[in-house]
Amino acid sequence: MNYFFSTKDSSVLNDIMMLLVRVFIGIAMIFLHGLPKLENLLSSEPIKFYNFLSLSEETTLIIATIIEIVGAFFIIIGLFTRASSLILMLMMIIAAFGYHYSDPFSLRENSLLYLSIFTLIFAFGSRKYSIDNMLTKRRESKW
Repeated sequence: MNYFFSTKDSSVLNDIMMLLVRVFIGIAMIFLHGLPKLENLLSSEPIKFYNFLSLSEETTLIIATIIEIVGAFFIIIGLFTRASSLILMLMMIIAAFGYHYSDPFSLRENSLLYLSIFTLIFAFGSRKYSIDNMLTKRRESKW
């Protein structure tokens, strides 16, 4: 019962929880958003996608697909975590306030939830169980 009222930093639990969040959100982004976009890109049907910054729909779809698959994979393994989460945060801002601008909140909610989670990952980093952490330890040991 003391755990719920303690103000001490439970570092191991925080590290494990961040790993679980990174893995879950990364897998969700890849399988629910990135791969469907890749299928859309590879299909023979005409591409209908959000035209951002007057880029072609196909170019925007290619960029979004790469960011959602590669960025989410980097978040899963904890490599370039803050940079990847920042790019995915920008994507979710564009999705929520660009593509879904005139939609009701219920359609923007998904983008905003992803934005919230990527913001937390950006703020707290990948923590202990990540490639970023291994690289940091290796750099510090050489100095």
